[in-house]
Amino acid sequence: MNNQILIATSNPGKLREYKILLAEVPVQLLSLRDAGLDSLDVEEPFATYEENAMHKARVYAKAANIPALADDSGIAVDALGGRPGVYSARYAGGGDRDRYMKLLGELKGVDDPQRTARFTCVTALVFAKDARPPVITRGVVEGRIAHEPTEGGQVGFGYDFVFIPDGYEIALSALPMDVKNALSHRGIALRAMLPMLREIFG
Repeated sequence: MNNQILIATSNPGKLREYKILLAEVPVQLLSLRDAGLDSLDVEEPFATYEENAMHKARVYAKAANIPALADDSGIAVDALGGRPGVYSARYAGGGDRDRYMKLLGELKGVDDPQRTARFTCVTALVFAKDARPPVITRGVVEGRIAHEPTEGGQVGFGYDFVFIPDGYEIALSALPMDVKNALSHRGIALRAMLPMLREIFG
């Protein structure tokens, strides 16, 4: 098998995390730009993380003719009935800040005990021409929503700036990268996939 995997994301923050978390796997990780697919935009039309991740990975694997690794992730806030959940990336127009500021606005006046939330990430590895069965893993991290964002020079993206993981008093974006990757939903999901990746590509 050609030891290449396409990382099916246009998000530079996700791509950076993938490269760190999969550094020990003996594969060449290709970005969409590397594969000439940066103009291919795949929608996430389904109601579950699993379906969206599988759909993206399947489309990109077919287009690149190599295995593709995609994920779908989101944040669920208990006080909002689990919103935005699978619709996190489409929660508001604009960029990351527009989305997390909308979230903070909806939680205005809500006290800490009711600000509980969780990040979920589902990763899917799909092989070109269905050469092997897909590999799917899931990661969840519990925490709460801050009252104000932690913005500045920290490493983070998406809702990292307003999510405080359990056991910490600062936002995920303010943690050192190695700590963030050790406890993040994406880190958990990708570490669960590592044994299978080693078996397949080792």
